[in-house]
Amino acid sequence: MRYAVPENILRVDLTRKKVVKQHLPDELARNYLGGRGANAKILWDELKAGVDPLSPENILVFGIGPANGTLAPASGRYNVSAKSPLTGFFGDANSGGHWAADLRYAGYGNLVFYGRAEKPVYLWIDDDDVEFRDATRLWGKDTWETEDMIIEDLGDPEIKVACIGPAGENLVRCACVMNEKTRAAGRTGMGAVMGSKNLKAIAVRGTKGVKVADPEGLFEFRKEANALISTDLFYELYAKYGTPGLMTIYNEFGAQTHYNSKEGYVQKTENTLYGEVYLEKVVKHVSACFSCPLHCSAIYSVGSGPYKCVGESCEYENLTAYGSRCGNYNLESVVYASTLADKLGMDTISSGATIGFAMECWEKGLLDEKSTEGLILEWGNADAIIEALWRMAYRKGKFGNLLAEGTKRMSEKIPGSEKFAIHIKGLDTPAVDPRGMMTYGGLGYAVASRGGDHLRALAALGYSLPGKAKELFGSEEAADRFSIKYAAPVVKFHEEMRAIVDSLDICKYITRTALLLPEIMAKLINVLTGWGIDRAGVLKIGERIVNLERAFNVREGLTRKDDTQPERFLKEPFKSGPSAGHVVNLKPMLDDYYRLRGWDLETGFPTRGKLEELGLSDVAGELKKMGKLAE
Repeated sequence: MRYAVPENILRVDLTRKKVVKQHLPDELARNYLGGRGANAKILWDELKAGVDPLSPENILVFGIGPANGTLAPASGRYNVSAKSPLTGFFGDANSGGHWAADLRYAGYGNLVFYGRAEKPVYLWIDDDDVEFRDATRLWGKDTWETEDMIIEDLGDPEIKVACIGPAGENLVRCACVMNEKTRAAGRTGMGAVMGSKNLKAIAVRGTKGVKVADPEGLFEFRKEANALISTDLFYELYAKYGTPGLMTIYNEFGAQTHYNSKEGYVQKTENTLYGEVYLEKVVKHVSACFSCPLHCSAIYSVGSGPYKCVGESCEYENLTAYGSRCGNYNLESVVYASTLADKLGMDTISSGATIGFAMECWEKGLLDEKSTEGLILEWGNADAIIEALWRMAYRKGKFGNLLAEGTKRMSEKIPGSEKFAIHIKGLDTPAVDPRGMMTYGGLGYAVASRGGDHLRALAALGYSLPGKAKELFGSEEAADRFSIKYAAPVVKFHEEMRAIVDSLDICKYITRTALLLPEIMAKLINVLTGWGIDRAGVLKIGERIVNLERAFNVREGLTRKDDTQPERFLKEPFKSGPSAGHVVNLKPMLDDYYRLRGWDLETGFPTRGKLEELGLSDVAGELKKMGKLAE
């Protein structure tokens, strides 16, 4: 008998309005677990190289893993994957909440969407019953309105909805997929792919159970995991403040993004975005995703004034995106902008980064009131940030249309701006400045499969549990945030373990450090599935996923030159603050990383030997035919 692994893949042809249910192969689960890994395998096998990401030929995949819907801690995540309209490379986003658990209870591991519907539709999954529903009257509604209307139509408040807002409908390249109003599959523009297919939403109700191999063992694992989680240095911070508590830490490191990464530190008296201020001024009570002991989310409210709003989970990245990145330290306005982005369905990191980039263009005289169609983009202009979000989501006017294309494409149309366009492979970098975190951001961002991203590696274990640095990597220097000596093994290890977490589909916050050991993940996999996997087996699955995503990107044209950093991070040291004088010294880290990965130093292509070692001979064969395999 098979345990924990979902029973079926649902293949949805939107063009022909046909649905086919297929048994989820054991081989797919054994080699890739589920979630992100299974999504990558499906895209590699079925998506042709070179397709336009916003064409009907792109394939959109939703995936969950064997942990979803069980007692495993924080097992409420899901992944959405496709070729990214923002980067042109592997696109993937991850979200929490409760939607994934209902999909698991309905019996599905992956939803694979093909083609384009003739008119707007949403998919209604009610256990074994699957049907298309007309979404014409939902088109144009924001994500909150969409969810409310679908729940009213179907008559059950427990139904879970994942949907897009106006940004996805208008093919804004950083549009995201939202579920339960405030949970975002945010990065790489998966909402735009969904919009390009005229797919407004996926509503799910699942009532089946999940059988695990060792229920008592899972119960014991959960108790042990809860105890381990509490040893994480960040546990109390996350449980009390949520991720906004990170603002203090990274600003004190001198690694916080301010003014489009011109600065990494501001005096605390100038900054009202700290976690303690957020908690005191707007938080009403904490909340949590499915099966989560951390409860790092919070219901917030601004009770009066021009920024009156109610929402949930204004993350550290949101405070940076519409706050410090744009020189805006008005907390209430930042919270309002975050709420608006949820309703419009836009990635907060990329939308805020594009606005911050535009503000620097304004400062340098590259944009003016005429070119912005009346928008005054001075640093800290909160109302301009909010207006820019509206224009971006609806592609309003020439300038709104330009914003909707994202930072990279925008910089290509504004002469003299590319050197301070802060993105990697087209994806805007997150809140932590790599000049103050060399391994975490300097190498981790540069090689991330989805572009300028912290979560592919999230190389935090050494920083949070310094004793582990020596145990795992041979020296406490691996925990030094300015050292580059151990960057390659630290990033490689973290990338592989994050791939495991994303494919089990549990949360990175509870596996940030204490649970991020392969022997612990092996124990979880075994009590769920009964496979008897060991430490080495866990690491091999993670390595296989990382290499398959690399192969996908190489097939789409990636070479070593794409594994880089913005010019500002490579050449402009901070002039003040705790990280003053530092730039990212990327080349030696990248050389070490390629050697450790078994990739070609000159091209960045995977080698035949490495791919065959990981059971990816077919992948090697295809890359060989394209002239993109290192022998």
